[in-house]
Amino acid sequence: MAAPVAIVPYQADHFDGLDKLWREAFPDDPARNRAAIAVPAKLAEQPELLFVALADGTVVGSIMAGYDGHRGWLYAVAVSASRQGEGIGRKLVSHAEQALKRRGCLKVNLQVREGNLVAGFYRGLGYAEEPRTSMGKEI
Repeated sequence: MAAPVAIVPYQADHFDGLDKLWREAFPDDPARNRAAIAVPAKLAEQPELLFVALADGTVVGSIMAGYDGHRGWLYAVAVSASRQGEGIGRKLVSHAEQALKRRGCLKVNLQVREGNLVAGFYRGLGYAEEPRTSMGKEI
């Protein structure tokens, strides 16, 4: 039986495990999304909205949330390949949604990259595709 999982706020000693998880889960991410850049940036803004899933002290999942007073966002939802299918992702999303709700957030958005096959996971959690054009600009 797999070790039980606890969802906890990110701490500095989780960095190596989080970095390893993100490299596994997001191998094609641009450098700006790597833990070495994204984690310090998140710790500077709403650090209480970065969570990890731990099993026997090992990082097996992550989620990062943000809230701008109007909308909530979910980012970097990842579960180690060896632990997928156990409900860890579902627990992470629920945990982040509750943290956002406590801040007064009424709607949560997320983006799934084209070609990423996890859209069905999010549909199962009640997320629906919305007619939007997602645009971005590196600055």
